Amino acid sequence: MNTFRFVPEGWNEEVENLSLQKIQEYKDENRTVQGIVQSCDEQYNLHIQLGNEIEGIIPRSEVEDIQEGLPEERLCTGKVHKYVQFKIGNIENNHTVLLSRKSVQQEALQYIKDTMQIGQSVTGIVKNIRPYGAFIEIGGGIVGLAHIEDLSVARIKTPYERLEIGQKVKVVVKYIDRCTGKVNLSYKESLGTWEENAEKFSVGMKVRGIIRETEKNRNGIFIELTPNLVGMAEYAEGYEYGQKVNVYIKKIDKEKKKVKLLIE
Repeated sequence: MNTFRFVPEGWNEEVENLSLQKIQEYKDENRTVQGIVQSCDEQYNLHIQLGNEIEGIIPRSEVEDIQEGLPEERLCTGKVHKYVQFKIGNIENNHTVLLSRKSVQQEALQYIKDTMQIGQSVTGIVKNIRPYGAFIEIGGGIVGLAHIEDLSVARIKTPYERLEIGQKVKVVVKYIDRCTGKVNLSYKESLGTWEENAEKFSVGMKVRGIIRETEKNRNGIFIELTPNLVGMAEYAEGYEYGQKVNVYIKKIDKEKKKVKLLIE
């Protein structure tokens, strides 16, 4: 069972078979530990196999950092067969140990409020996707939001065009609410700068692109060459968003960061 500190649950998929001695050691060190939830009982407590004949139990009240009341039932049942992080609590006997996931969340949240910096690069796992953005866990069960406009330079209609649930990503912290610990994230930085992407292409190349936008005044069609590099071709009728087209690179203006294209 691996020990973690402010990395997403399940980022590293290895688990350690713990002895009672190691469990006591991790408790004394206030270590964050990771395990896989085996089951959820009728009281919505989570059960985790820590070692040979040693069971860990996360009481429902220790599953989530809920300000008022207990976590919803689905937040407990939805964690079965998934990785969770926790602190070692009371060792009831040689076979049962109480655990707390909430303690890990509170520690991670305090770190975000006090220490995390805007522009800081962190690892994340995509947990949920909505039309307006993706929810990404960045450590200790703490989830941040990456708005759709922060997923790529090329405009997209849905986050599913860039991410999928369960995907491991590198993201940058864009905003932090120091009072609540709310975090906004940006994914597009991990896709490279304009200059880095432009280096992959040269004038005269014929490549495949995706139409992302057509100018309302019919000045041009914006075509994605990579998620963080968009070129423009002259406007023509009959082209639609998401359509794949073959283009010829007419010009790369590094000073103005523009790429001129010709649809073939």
